[in-house]
Amino acid sequence: MERVKLDRVDLSILGDLQDQGRMTNVDLAKRAGITPPPCLRRVRALEQAGYIRGFHAELNHEALGFAVTVFAHVGLKSQAESDLTAFEEMVQRWPEVRECYMLAGETDFLLKIVASDWDAYQHFVTARLTAAPNVAHVKSALAIRNSKWKPGVPIGPQPESGERMSRAERREHGLPR
Repeated sequence: MERVKLDRVDLSILGDLQDQGRMTNVDLAKRAGITPPPCLRRVRALEQAGYIRGFHAELNHEALGFAVTVFAHVGLKSQAESDLTAFEEMVQRWPEVRECYMLAGETDFLLKIVASDWDAYQHFVTARLTAAPNVAHVKSALAIRNSKWKPGVPIGPQPESGERMSRAERREHGLPR
């Protein structure tokens, strides 16, 4: 994966695609201040370099019947690498689990789980999660409401046209070097 040095135009493209991935190349180019052909080449280069992993639609989970979101703190009996990997592979097969993070500290994994209702979540926990090999305990936290959801990463202030951000500026704005 070849890394591309990010300039103001690249950051503009990444920010706009992150906020509205369905934007046309023509609109994206206008917003970035370039013409469509080089804009498309830049998007492809950003994809090849690994800055863009993919595109998706944000779906309304409640409209689709998933009214409950729960964060499950999972502790395992063993933290041997093979046991951690086995748990992660098992989680990949559970469609209700939308996100999985391995954590440092008291909790081994944090799972974001969606369900149609509380009973469906409880069934998932008892039939699959706590019944899974190596699971020692599960603590559930029911999400009452979501007051912020922002995908991706913060794309910092843009440098002046044609300039590249210095390492210090990139670090200041939380961007990779």
